[in-house]
Amino acid sequence: MIDPTTDRAREAISAGTAVLGMELGSTRIKAVLIGPDHEPIAVGSHAWENQFVDRRWTYSLDAVWEGVQACYADLAADVRRRYDLELTALGAMGVSAMMHGYLAFDEGGELLVPFRTWRNTSTGPAADELTQLFDFHVPQRWSIAHLRQAMLDGEEHVSRVAQLTTLAGYVHWRLTGQRVLGVGDASGMFPIDSTTGSYVAAMVDRFDEVATAEGMPWHLSDLLPRVLSAGEDAGALTPEGALLLDPTGALRPGAPLCPPEGDAGTGMVATGSVAPLTGNVSAGTSIFAMVVLDHALGQMHPELDMVTTPSGDPVAMVHCNNGASEVDAWAGVFGEFATALGVQADPSQVFGTLFRAALTGDADGGGLLAYNFLSGEHNVGLAEGRPMVVRTPDSTLNLANFMRAQLFGMLGTLRLGMDVLTGEGVRITSMFGHGGFFRTEGVGQRILAAALDAPVTVGSSAGEGGAWGIAVLAAFLRDRGAEESLPDYLRTKVFAGAHLAAMDPDPADVAGFAAFMERFERGLEVERLAVERL
Repeated sequence: MIDPTTDRAREAISAGTAVLGMELGSTRIKAVLIGPDHEPIAVGSHAWENQFVDRRWTYSLDAVWEGVQACYADLAADVRRRYDLELTALGAMGVSAMMHGYLAFDEGGELLVPFRTWRNTSTGPAADELTQLFDFHVPQRWSIAHLRQAMLDGEEHVSRVAQLTTLAGYVHWRLTGQRVLGVGDASGMFPIDSTTGSYVAAMVDRFDEVATAEGMPWHLSDLLPRVLSAGEDAGALTPEGALLLDPTGALRPGAPLCPPEGDAGTGMVATGSVAPLTGNVSAGTSIFAMVVLDHALGQMHPELDMVTTPSGDPVAMVHCNNGASEVDAWAGVFGEFATALGVQADPSQVFGTLFRAALTGDADGGGLLAYNFLSGEHNVGLAEGRPMVVRTPDSTLNLANFMRAQLFGMLGTLRLGMDVLTGEGVRITSMFGHGGFFRTEGVGQRILAAALDAPVTVGSSAGEGGAWGIAVLAAFLRDRGAEESLPDYLRTKVFAGAHLAAMDPDPADVAGFAAFMERFERGLEVERLAVERL
């Protein structure tokens, strides 16, 4: 909870030592300013949405900067409102964004094709080929799969690519002039060798052999950003970058920036889950679970992505493209209905009411079945998605069951992937949750505990999510004079006095979710048929 009367917060803003974290999520760009105790002291946000253009999910670069500037302006306004101060200097800063995707630039820094986001599932042939070439699971959303698919499709621009990066890497580059990437975000572009902290050299060589044979004039190592670990110098805010962020000119340049990271890495930081055998679930527009490993898995699994923490430690990731978008859509419908009745309810009231209703439903959702597949979902073999609600004549349709089925459906694909991980002998003793799914106290936490049949812990900053996580990484860069490790820093400096609420799974909820999952798996054929016919 932000305390606008705190003298320490006011002093940090006045002295220019407050730290800014900004994360470009799928539906919201969020900024969090933190003080000396790592607690949020001001926030800003901007809503945006992807577009489906020429059968690809994308955001324009104009929308990126309009959103970044609007988000920063909202943060600066929050500072004025709370403290009657202008935000003119920062002690440090970090940028995070949705991982993966394809941002390809030519030698002059011009975008060659519209940004292809993680949500696109059109790279199946390339991902399969690279998985065989590397003997390593390459997901469809990874940047290298997008590049290879463009090569397979004979796209004209591929011979002119001079730089590849992610959304966080792009924004960081424009703010600092540095073409770098945090190791966690880089691990969603190309496989990372945790012993060297950079791309797997042998795999780079194998890709180059293929590219050279096909007449490509570049080497992959020249296209990929330089990889940095948490705490390393990633440049400083340039005068041009300061004006990009704050066109009013009030913000002074010079603030150091931490390595740009992906939303998976900031989720690990936001939950203190960067040490071996810790784990977290990030639940928002997409949903994914991260488990930091202490040993190598016995075999490759297409359901599991091997990425890293911001420090470079190996992580097994269960990633699902589809998270809360369908719940958001239904919340909009119910909000419109309330307005039609003459009841003015803001979105937070609507979401809170709907989420709490789910706790009063039948344990299994009353026999209802819901799929949240707005886009494709690789873990269940869907190249495209069709959101669906299905019920039988003997199911019980009411608001509580409808919402319970929707929340269960959000976690169905995640559960399938987690079952693979537990089959490898990775035992989950507790998971941390963060993101908008957990904002309504006790609801998302209880539903996730049922889905995983494991305790789930949520912290007071869970709703701030990755924007707070990247702010903490920026503070780690600023404070790292003693060369403290990131896990130790989080344990002793960030979470030492944090309020963490743990919830054990309710046996009735666990049984209800298991019954729902039986319907979920049986009904996947109906979903595949809907994609084919509709």
